[in-house]
Amino acid sequence: MPVPLSSSAAEPALTATTRLTWLPQMKPSSPAWRTPKSTLITLRRSQPSNSEAGAFPLGYMRAGAGGAFPFILIDEYYPPLLEFAAVSFPGLVNYLTLLPSDPSTIEASNFQTNRKTRFIIHGFIDKGEESWLLEMCKNMFAVEEVNCICVDWKKGSQTTYTQAANNVRVVGAQVAQMISMLSTNYSYSPSQVHLIGHSLGAHAAGEAGSRTPGLGRITGLDPVEASFQGTPEEVRLDPSDADFVDVIHTDAAALIPFLGFGTKQLLGHLDFFPNGGEEMPGCKKNALSQIVDLDGIWEGTRDFVACNHLRSYKYYSESILNPDGFASYPCASYKAFESNKCFPCPDEGCPQMGHYADKFAGRTSGEPQKFFLNTGDSSNFARWRYGVSITLSGKIATGQVKVALFGNKGNTHQFDVFRGILTPGSTHSNQFDAKLDIGTIEKVKFLWNNNVINPTFPKVGAAKITVQKGEEKTAHNFCSESTVREDVLLTLMPC
Repeated sequence: MPVPLSSSAAEPALTATTRLTWLPQMKPSSPAWRTPKSTLITLRRSQPSNSEAGAFPLGYMRAGAGGAFPFILIDEYYPPLLEFAAVSFPGLVNYLTLLPSDPSTIEASNFQTNRKTRFIIHGFIDKGEESWLLEMCKNMFAVEEVNCICVDWKKGSQTTYTQAANNVRVVGAQVAQMISMLSTNYSYSPSQVHLIGHSLGAHAAGEAGSRTPGLGRITGLDPVEASFQGTPEEVRLDPSDADFVDVIHTDAAALIPFLGFGTKQLLGHLDFFPNGGEEMPGCKKNALSQIVDLDGIWEGTRDFVACNHLRSYKYYSESILNPDGFASYPCASYKAFESNKCFPCPDEGCPQMGHYADKFAGRTSGEPQKFFLNTGDSSNFARWRYGVSITLSGKIATGQVKVALFGNKGNTHQFDVFRGILTPGSTHSNQFDAKLDIGTIEKVKFLWNNNVINPTFPKVGAAKITVQKGEEKTAHNFCSESTVREDVLLTLMPC
């Protein structure tokens, strides 16, 4: 995404400055608050002035920009999140403004150069003080020591969609300026910076990355489609914007007529399509989905109409606390994934969608790659995929077969494996997504029924059940020589 940082004398220029606001450590009675573990900062837009943010040639502006951008990054002040003890936020206290031009303000804050820094950039109509940004920071603080920075650009996002799309370039330039300041004044390596952008914010992150050589990582959370899909790399997120770019697609259906806000275009090194990337479990749409006026859709209907679009940041936030709960499988399509053709993980393993995707960096080919997985329909969204193969025994019968897995960390509910004619010696396989990682599998329970009275009372059993967890190469066998009547549980032990 190479973009010139300056314009010629004939080109109108827009420049702006950026500053950070920091609310100093609070003093509640809890000892956990007295020792800062992590930093929460809000990126602030100050008055315009000459700066290093760069000028924007009109040739790179989008139609409708009118030759100028409104001022955008506006400050909102929050108390710092220290330990994961902060569930609610106390009242506002004095704050300290961090200015790129004044290193003393940075030094007086709790910004730590020995920590990673993660910027969270919201999207269209959103704002930096939305609870989801703070919740994401809070989840990070529970698992790592990190500088968490919320970028608030509501004065640029809460406008017409066309204008907001144009404002993305200024937001990206301002974020890049802040990263440059940290690098210049504190020898803080851009490789330690991770930009997380939702919707339009994903493309803003791409803009910042294009201006920041050696940027560590960008995560695009359902990057928006309108005005960006199919465009040159200079004006959208692409894999060259950071050393590692991962993207989560949750609303990739066509904008017209399905009102899919996100893009289906592959934009990263790893592109994840949970639940196929178009319709998320738990999200419903109605006649409002026929509306195609982007400016009218969001007002008052964001959480309803944009449910799929918002799921991307919910999945990411929960992935922080579930480091192995979003395993994703390389596959040609979601149809192939649902047909059980992409299980188990290949030799190089499976990446985790979300926070820990970077652990998979460098393990794929140079070409962009699609990954698929299923999630729950509500929080907790994490799922663990298991494959089961059953060899039947006993008498011929008609009915359905179910199994439940029991491990040292818990057990699954009953999952359907096969429905039809139950023939001794036949083998049937299926895969399912459990709500928990059951740990080491200790036993399997088998059940069959057909809900039809059979005067012969046939008995059916499972001679062997083979179970495999998606991320593991080892298959576990469980055996039994018994058969049971319908609706009677049969327990199989390791063999």
